[in-house]
Amino acid sequence: MSRRGFLQAALVGAGAVAIGGALAGCATGADGSGRTTVRIWDLFSGADGANMQTMQAAAMKANPDVSIQSVTLAWGSAYYTKLAMASSGGRPPEAAVMHMSRLAGYAPGGLLEPYDLDKLAEVGIRKENFAPAVWERATYQGELYALPLDTHPFISFYNPKIAKQAGLLGSDGKLVSLDGVDTFLDAGREMAKVTGKTGMAFGYLLDTAQAWRLFWGLYGQTGAGYELVPGKAAQLDEKAATEVIELMQSILDGKVVPANQDYAGAIASFTTGRSGLILSGEWELPAFKAAIPDVGGMPLPTLLGTPANYADSHSFVLPKQAHPDPARRDATYRVLANLLSQGSLTWASAGHIPAYQPVLSKPEYQKLTPQRDYAHAGEIVVLDPAVWFAGAGSDFQARMCDAMSASLQGKAKAKSAVDGMLREMDRLLKTPNPA
Repeated sequence: MSRRGFLQAALVGAGAVAIGGALAGCATGADGSGRTTVRIWDLFSGADGANMQTMQAAAMKANPDVSIQSVTLAWGSAYYTKLAMASSGGRPPEAAVMHMSRLAGYAPGGLLEPYDLDKLAEVGIRKENFAPAVWERATYQGELYALPLDTHPFISFYNPKIAKQAGLLGSDGKLVSLDGVDTFLDAGREMAKVTGKTGMAFGYLLDTAQAWRLFWGLYGQTGAGYELVPGKAAQLDEKAATEVIELMQSILDGKVVPANQDYAGAIASFTTGRSGLILSGEWELPAFKAAIPDVGGMPLPTLLGTPANYADSHSFVLPKQAHPDPARRDATYRVLANLLSQGSLTWASAGHIPAYQPVLSKPEYQKLTPQRDYAHAGEIVVLDPAVWFAGAGSDFQARMCDAMSASLQGKAKAKSAVDGMLREMDRLLKTPNPA
């Protein structure tokens, strides 16, 4: 992290500190109330940041003996660098938000502490409360290192008005199933007839993750495996990977989806009615609802046989502390349990799927549309490979997108993209984990 980046992060954090008036390094509140301070780092801005502040205020109300000190830092690799530095120095916050896809770079290096499952059970949090795939990725060597707050998948949003004109709405007012390659492509062409432009939107140019998200979700649908072991050559089912790239090329034909569309262009195309469906992350829901109040949503259609949806998960971790305070640790467990069990409905309002599954059956959640319609995506998630260099905001995702770029633009064959991805994987597998 550069000095300028550090100062910017510190200033952002300073603006979000002191929900409960606590001071870092003090066991009690600054007002002398005797409240136990729990410091939490996160990377949330906008609607997510406001929702997290609301959730933390409610958690303090439910635990009046606790004062939460919330610090928000800029999202990206700098956040994870700062977290690693704080953990290695032994003076990190009591808890921090981490993308689940980054866990493999931290748990093995001793930068995090595992959760005590008995203590979690005492505050009402148990393994059966979470989808198996999410819980499994939260563990390392049999111990739980991350407490999942949500899953945020890469899904499909659609404009009901355009879908209806294209004859693609069912009797329930929802988009009909688009499973199967031919069905999906035909739906795009029918929507294009309505819009007079293209049927669907997908922005990947100049973006460091979008092409990878679509590729990895579709690769998961093939049922093919992979093996990424540091120090060894990458193992990927090249036939299946090539099939996925060829499918993406078919989608980006200029009629179903524009061949050369960037992220902002795709958002604009969908929100202004120039396309009827967009492949995007559920985190864009607030913007979509503002433009299309009755916007619909569904998991990524199953195009290649096996239901699978690329996703990541915001989770809470316990950074390694040189001298952990028992009172703070107890308070941290209570606060995090409240954020999951009581705060998840607030968190879901911005589009995220609560990882704490009991929330999904609540009447309040079932009233949230289109969230309830794509909630199933949280049960078929495919996260980034569990290696130290992968995950949200990583250079790995950017390199994968770069390797695919020429092929997706029709300038190279699909096999060229696969070869490029394998070369980059091999290069990273030879690189030691700096953490």
